[in-house]
Parts: sequence; structure tokens; C-alpha cells
Amino acid sequence: MIVYRAFRNSDVPLLIDVWRAQPRQRGLAQPASVELFEQIVLSKPYFENQGLIVALDDNRAIGFAHAGFGSTDKGGGVEHRFGVTAMLLVRPEYHSSPVGADLLTHSERYLQSRGAQVLYGGAIRPLDPFYLGLYGGSELPGVLAGDEFANALFRAAHYRDIDRVVVLHRELSGFRAPVDRVQMQIRRTSVIAEVPDAPPRDWWEACALGQFHIISFELRERDETQPAAMARFWLLESFATSWGVQSAGLYDLQVHPTRRRSGLATFLLGDAFRRLGAQGIALVEVQTMAGNAAAQALYRKLGFHEVDQGIAYRKEGGHPAAPAPATAAEPAADITFRRSS
Repeated sequence: MIVYRAFRNSDVPLLIDVWRAQPRQRGLAQPASVELFEQIVLSKPYFENQGLIVALDDNRAIGFAHAGFGSTDKGGGVEHRFGVTAMLLVRPEYHSSPVGADLLTHSERYLQSRGAQVLYGGAIRPLDPFYLGLYGGSELPGVLAGDEFANALFRAAHYRDIDRVVVLHRELSGFRAPVDRVQMQIRRTSVIAEVPDAPPRDWWEACALGQFHIISFELRERDETQPAAMARFWLLESFATSWGVQSAGLYDLQVHPTRRRSGLATFLLGDAFRRLGAQGIALVEVQTMAGNAAAQALYRKLGFHEVDQGIAYRKEGGHPAAPAPATAAEPAADITFRRSS
């Protein structure tokens, strides 16, 4: 008999067995461990047992769904109007059963009981409460395109594909930064400072990345005190076994509004990649929204290539088991997915 219940502390080894039973995916860190799960999921200050729903068949865990919420605009707290099913895994032998759909329904009911007005599928900033470091790569990308089970599940439950993330990789072996007159001029007039173990910038970033090693690179004009451009990376140590290389994730790239389109981002990233390569990093991953043509052009100029995509899903509020009417109006509340890179 299949039973659905809230998470108990003794369930962690059972959930790890479900995780390890999943088909191989680029963005699914393996092998997962009890220690890693506790560090990345259970340690969050906003974790609630009721939001992690476990499915058991004769006391054997066969799947789980994890519901949560994202951050407020300034990253200082939790925003309950928008709820997300951040993770949903089912043992492959149960993929043809109703377990996945039932878990999703339980997740939706929990989110609505906590005040969610709009339901989303797949964790993506700012709806990224859990699993960074276990899923996706440099950021949480929604639902990976290769996860056929999860994508089919959300679509069958009347979630709509509302946005896409492009996942890009760049191997650092043999990397050579672009050189032209603009880049040479920037080199003469600028200096780049590396900040190892850079501190998180707000409460939400501390929750998401506080346990990881962050490296920041800041470009300043020689006669200025404030940076004109900044790039932040974190070391993807939990993916090292799956990918076979030491990697870094570029998760934030900013250029001062008055200095955009002037070559600063190209120069900053070129220098950062050189320094990361000297530290033993063999691969850099970055994610950007599919509609951000300027960012994609920059990364392709630096030699990145697409390796994956992520899909963000949304379902309107209301009874979770009921399909949204085809003529339903857009909800009054909505959210914009963010990628500083």
C-alpha cells in the first residue's frame, strides 16, 4: 500500500536511495550522500518538514516532492505568494504509476495552505529555496529538458512552459582571451582584484551559497574606487565526481550601466578564466535566459557552447487537482525569473 506523509529526520537515507536510483543526467549530482543532502537541503532556516512529502510502498521510499518558496525582492526574507515544487523524484519502476501525480498534488496543497497564490514547477531564481549544489549546475534552471518524467508530469498537471534557461559550458584548457585595441586599452587603464571567500551579499544568498566557496573578481578603473564590473563564481565541488573535472559556476556578472557595451565584461571574464585555470579549474558553467541574446553573444564570443536547457513552469492557483480553464485570465501576481549573468 502506497502512503504519502511529511518528512521525518530518519528519512534522509531513504531519499538518498531514491536520488541514486535516478537515470543519469548531467545536472543531477551523483553520488548524493546523507551529509550533502543535510547540508544543501535540511540546513536551510526556512525548511519545513510538511513541505517535503515522501511516498512509501510498504515502508520503502519510492519518491518524494519538495515544495518551497522564493526570496523577497531584496533577498531579506521568504515570499509566500509564489510557491514552487522545487524537486520531484520517483523511482523509475514507478514512473508509469500515479505516484508522481499524487506527489505533485500533495506539494500543491501544501503550497496553497501556506499562502501561495501562483504555483510554479522547477526551482529557478528567485524561486530557488533548495537543491543548489545537487541539481542543475551553476544555478537552478527550472526542470532540465532531459528529465522526460518531470516535464511530462508538470504538463499533464496543466503547468505551462513560460520561460527557458540556456546552460553553457567553457573548458579552460587552451583558453585565450580575445585581444584587440579595445581590450588592450582596458588593460592599460584598469586593474582586477580577486576576492577569495567572498561574503554573501544578502540573507538569501547566504542561505543558498553560504556553505560553498565563492570567488569574486572586481574590475576598477585605476583612478576609481568603485568597481565598474564584477563577476562572482562558486566552486561546483559537488558535481566533480559526476562531471569528472573541477568546475566553477559563474552566477553573477554585472557591469555599471554607464560602461556597458564597452568590452569590460569580455576583459573581466577573460582575466577571471585565466586565474581560475591557474587554480586547477578545468570548466566554467554559466546559465542565462533564452531570451537574453546579448548575454548569449558574449558567452559564445568567449567560446561557450550549449550543453542543456531548463524549463520554468507555471500553474494558476485554485484547486490543484482541477485543470485551469483554457480562457482563464492571467493571475494578478506574477514573478520575473532572474539571471544576472
